Amino acid sequence: MKIVYCIHGTFNSGGMEKIIINKANYLVEKGFEVFIITTEQKKRKSFFKINDNIKCYDLDINYEDENNTSFLKKFISFQRKQKLHKERLEKILNKIKADIVISTFGNEVNFLYAIKDGSKKLLEIHFSKFFRKQLQRHGIWSIVDKYRSYIDNIKARKYDKFVVLTNEDKGYWKEMKNITVIPNFISLPEEISRLENKRAIAVGRLSYQKGYERMIKAWSIVNKHYPEWKLDIFGNGEDLDYINNMINNLDLKDSITIHPPTTAIGEEYKKSSIFLLSSRYEGLPMVLLEAMSYGLAIVTYDCKCGPKDIISKENGILVNEGDISFFADSIIKLIENNDRMKNLAKKAREDAYNYSKEVVMNKWIDLFNEIISTSK
Repeated sequence: MKIVYCIHGTFNSGGMEKIIINKANYLVEKGFEVFIITTEQKKRKSFFKINDNIKCYDLDINYEDENNTSFLKKFISFQRKQKLHKERLEKILNKIKADIVISTFGNEVNFLYAIKDGSKKLLEIHFSKFFRKQLQRHGIWSIVDKYRSYIDNIKARKYDKFVVLTNEDKGYWKEMKNITVIPNFISLPEEISRLENKRAIAVGRLSYQKGYERMIKAWSIVNKHYPEWKLDIFGNGEDLDYINNMINNLDLKDSITIHPPTTAIGEEYKKSSIFLLSSRYEGLPMVLLEAMSYGLAIVTYDCKCGPKDIISKENGILVNEGDISFFADSIIKLIENNDRMKNLAKKAREDAYNYSKEVVMNKWIDLFNEIISTSK
């Protein structure tokens, strides 16, 4: 079976890039023929290792070149690049003759379903239905986000299958017959944290979505009570200067350290005791699942979507969205109650098995077989 993944690029260290590459690697090891088609690669090296048997193509569209231009210029450029994108993608798909082509909700979502190359078309989303609205952009961009959210609903119905990450998100899409839920998977480590270090960890892009300023405000409260505890954040992004300035202004530079992304993040989990997630929105936060698999105690906001599907009273602490005081208090209570920290971490590790590679990828393979069998 030939499987094609369409994604913007593989050069970033983000959760979506990581899971797409991991899925592709798994499938090719199982005998599938796998292709990855990108639009923004610009000959940059993949951040995560891609199996040598996977064929990678870049269409050289580069939508991101217009990110910092005016609305009008961006709109005109987008229309032109959409036309070019469809032409180039259609040409390569007719050459590949795939069985299944998957959109990861990139710009190809607008037309992939209409390309007549003989393949079945799948759409998978790595955020929640409301991710555009949760950007909280203003002015004309607010109107654009509302319109595109409306269009998302129409386009998703045109695909043979639409895969969301959580049951919570499935409920928001309403009565969509082609929708199904398959979470992302994690690789379960053999060695886990001993919960001995006075260290909390956060992992993810330094962006509005991840809400780090809310975490830092909470940590300033924790720091007043337990200055010996440290917070290490692993990530980069457009908010780096803003977050660093906030750390300095709150006099937390000796308590909080920002590190660049690392492919050896497992070693960092093992040296930590508490994992923090302050996102405004997610799809299914992979770093949360990874932290659970390493046996860390979890404190997370109840954002849309993901944490509610994963976290219970037995395996972590789910904080009402935006409640900074309770977020801080939850961390403090874990620090003060080592037995509770260990009990939550133990259950988190156990529940992480529900998201193992074999369990999740068998669901994908079953879905592929189901789609192919219905076309015969």
